[in-house]
Amino acid sequence: MKLLDILTYPDPRLRTVAKKVNVFDKSLKNLSENMLYTMYEAEGIGLAASQVDVHIRLIVMDLSESKDNPMVFVNPEVEILENKSHLSYREGCLSVPGFYEEITRPDKIKLTWQDIEGNQHSTYPEGLLTVCIQHEIDHLEGKLMVDYVSRLKRERLKKKAAK
Repeated sequence: MKLLDILTYPDPRLRTVAKKVNVFDKSLKNLSENMLYTMYEAEGIGLAASQVDVHIRLIVMDLSESKDNPMVFVNPEVEILENKSHLSYREGCLSVPGFYEEITRPDKIKLTWQDIEGNQHSTYPEGLLTVCIQHEIDHLEGKLMVDYVSRLKRERLKKKAAK
Protein backbone atom coordinates (compact mmCIF):
# COMPACT_ATOMS: atom_id res chain seq x y z
CA MET A 1 0.00 0.00 0.00
CA LYS A 2 1.06 3.54 -0.67
CA LEU A 3 0.35 6.48 1.63
CA LEU A 4 -1.02 9.34 -0.47
CA ASP A 5 -0.68 13.06 0.27
CA ILE A 6 -3.95 14.69 1.29
CA LEU A 7 -4.51 18.22 -0.04
CA THR A 8 -5.45 20.76 2.62
CA TYR A 9 -7.57 23.89 2.55
CA PRO A 10 -7.19 26.40 0.93
CA ASP A 11 -5.34 24.48 -1.83
CA PRO A 12 -7.12 25.49 -5.08
CA ARG A 13 -6.91 21.92 -6.43
CA LEU A 14 -9.63 21.00 -3.93
CA ARG A 15 -12.02 23.08 -6.06
CA THR A 16 -11.53 20.92 -9.18
CA VAL A 17 -14.67 19.13 -10.32
CA ALA A 18 -14.01 15.39 -10.73
CA LYS A 19 -14.57 13.56 -14.01
CA LYS A 20 -16.64 10.42 -14.46
CA VAL A 21 -14.77 7.11 -14.35
CA ASN A 22 -15.08 5.19 -17.62
CA VAL A 23 -12.28 2.66 -17.25
CA PHE A 24 -12.50 0.02 -14.52
CA ASP A 25 -9.03 -1.49 -14.39
CA LYS A 26 -6.25 -2.47 -12.00
CA SER A 27 -5.08 1.12 -11.59
CA LEU A 28 -8.53 2.11 -10.30
CA LYS A 29 -8.47 -0.79 -7.85
CA ASN A 30 -4.94 0.16 -6.72
CA LEU A 31 -5.98 3.79 -6.24
CA SER A 32 -8.99 2.77 -4.13
CA GLU A 33 -6.77 0.51 -1.97
CA ASN A 34 -4.21 3.31 -1.50
CA MET A 35 -7.00 5.74 -0.64
CA LEU A 36 -8.40 3.35 1.99
CA TYR A 37 -4.90 2.90 3.46
CA THR A 38 -4.38 6.67 3.52
CA MET A 39 -7.80 7.24 5.11
CA TYR A 40 -7.12 4.66 7.85
CA GLU A 41 -3.65 6.11 8.55
CA ALA A 42 -5.15 9.62 8.83
CA GLU A 43 -7.88 8.26 11.14
CA GLY A 44 -10.65 9.39 8.82
CA ILE A 45 -13.91 7.71 7.89
CA GLY A 46 -14.12 8.92 4.29
CA LEU A 47 -11.88 10.16 1.50
CA ALA A 48 -12.56 11.43 -2.02
CA ALA A 49 -10.07 11.02 -4.87
CA SER A 50 -10.10 14.82 -5.25
CA GLN A 51 -8.51 15.09 -1.81
CA VAL A 52 -5.47 13.15 -3.03
CA ASP A 53 -5.23 15.22 -6.22
CA VAL A 54 -6.82 12.62 -8.50
CA HIS A 55 -9.87 14.25 -10.01
CA ILE A 56 -12.12 11.30 -10.77
CA ARG A 57 -15.47 10.36 -9.22
CA LEU A 58 -14.23 7.89 -6.61
CA ILE A 59 -14.80 7.86 -2.86
CA VAL A 60 -13.92 5.41 -0.12
CA MET A 61 -15.18 5.14 3.43
CA ASP A 62 -15.39 2.91 6.46
CA LEU A 63 -17.78 3.82 9.27
CA SER A 64 -17.12 0.71 11.38
CA GLU A 65 -15.46 1.01 14.80
CA SER A 66 -13.16 -1.90 13.95
CA LYS A 67 -12.19 -0.44 10.54
CA ASP A 68 -13.07 -3.68 8.78
CA ASN A 69 -15.92 -2.57 6.51
CA PRO A 70 -14.32 -0.67 3.62
CA MET A 71 -16.70 0.77 1.02
CA VAL A 72 -15.77 1.98 -2.46
CA PHE A 73 -18.13 4.10 -4.55
CA VAL A 74 -17.33 4.88 -8.18
CA ASN A 75 -19.35 7.58 -9.97
CA PRO A 76 -21.61 8.14 -6.95
CA GLU A 77 -24.71 10.29 -7.45
CA VAL A 78 -27.22 11.46 -4.86
CA GLU A 79 -30.87 12.22 -5.40
CA ILE A 80 -32.50 14.17 -2.57
CA LEU A 81 -35.86 12.55 -1.91
CA GLU A 82 -37.32 14.96 0.63
CA ASN A 83 -36.27 18.55 1.31
CA LYS A 84 -38.12 18.73 4.63
CA SER A 85 -36.18 16.07 6.52
CA HIS A 86 -32.65 17.00 7.60
CA LEU A 87 -29.88 15.62 9.76
CA SER A 88 -27.34 17.76 11.64
CA TYR A 89 -23.94 16.30 12.35
CA ARG A 90 -20.65 17.69 13.65
CA GLU A 91 -18.42 17.12 10.63
CA GLY A 92 -14.67 17.13 10.28
CA CYS A 93 -12.54 16.78 7.16
CA LEU A 94 -9.08 15.41 6.45
CA SER A 95 -8.54 18.38 4.12
CA VAL A 96 -9.42 20.87 6.87
CA PRO A 97 -7.51 19.40 9.84
CA GLY A 98 -8.63 20.37 13.31
CA PHE A 99 -11.84 22.07 12.17
CA TYR A 100 -15.26 20.70 13.11
CA GLU A 101 -18.63 22.26 12.40
CA GLU A 102 -22.27 21.33 12.80
CA ILE A 103 -23.64 20.96 9.27
CA THR A 104 -27.24 20.20 8.30
CA ARG A 105 -27.88 18.00 5.29
CA PRO A 106 -30.89 16.20 3.79
CA ASP A 107 -31.33 12.77 5.36
CA LYS A 108 -33.65 11.21 2.77
CA ILE A 109 -31.51 10.42 -0.27
CA LYS A 110 -31.08 7.79 -2.93
CA LEU A 111 -27.50 6.83 -3.74
CA THR A 112 -26.53 5.28 -7.07
CA TRP A 113 -22.96 4.20 -7.83
CA GLN A 114 -20.77 1.65 -9.49
CA ASP A 115 -18.49 -0.78 -7.72
CA ILE A 116 -14.83 -1.26 -8.56
CA GLU A 117 -15.77 -3.66 -11.39
CA GLY A 118 -18.28 -1.24 -12.89
CA ASN A 119 -21.50 -2.92 -11.68
CA GLN A 120 -24.42 -0.55 -10.96
CA HIS A 121 -25.95 -0.30 -7.47
CA SER A 122 -28.47 1.85 -5.63
CA THR A 123 -29.54 2.18 -2.02
CA TYR A 124 -31.22 4.49 0.47
CA PRO A 125 -28.55 5.19 3.11
CA GLU A 126 -29.37 6.29 6.65
CA GLY A 127 -27.72 8.19 9.47
CA LEU A 128 -23.99 8.79 9.41
CA LEU A 129 -23.63 7.05 6.03
CA THR A 130 -25.99 9.65 4.51
CA VAL A 131 -23.86 12.47 5.93
CA CYS A 132 -20.55 10.95 4.79
CA ILE A 133 -21.80 10.22 1.29
CA GLN A 134 -22.91 13.82 0.82
CA HIS A 135 -19.70 15.20 2.35
CA GLU A 136 -17.48 13.13 0.04
CA ILE A 137 -19.59 13.83 -3.06
CA ASP A 138 -19.24 17.53 -2.26
CA HIS A 139 -15.46 17.03 -2.67
CA LEU A 140 -16.04 15.56 -6.13
CA GLU A 141 -17.99 18.72 -7.01
CA GLY A 142 -15.21 21.01 -5.76
CA LYS A 143 -17.16 21.93 -2.64
CA LEU A 144 -15.80 21.83 0.92
CA MET A 145 -17.41 21.78 4.34
CA VAL A 146 -16.08 25.33 4.87
CA ASP A 147 -18.58 26.43 2.21
CA TYR A 148 -21.33 25.76 4.76
CA VAL A 149 -19.94 28.20 7.34
CA SER A 150 -19.93 31.98 7.50
CA ARG A 151 -17.49 34.02 5.45
CA LEU A 152 -15.84 35.22 8.65
CA LYS A 153 -15.12 31.65 9.81
CA ARG A 154 -13.78 30.78 6.34
CA GLU A 155 -11.41 33.77 6.42
CA ARG A 156 -10.15 32.78 9.88
CA LEU A 157 -9.51 29.25 8.61
CA LYS A 158 -7.56 30.57 5.60
CA LYS A 159 -5.39 32.72 7.87
CA LYS A 160 -4.80 29.82 10.24
CA ALA A 161 -3.88 27.51 7.35
CA ALA A 162 -1.46 30.09 5.93
CA LYS A 163 0.60 30.04 9.17
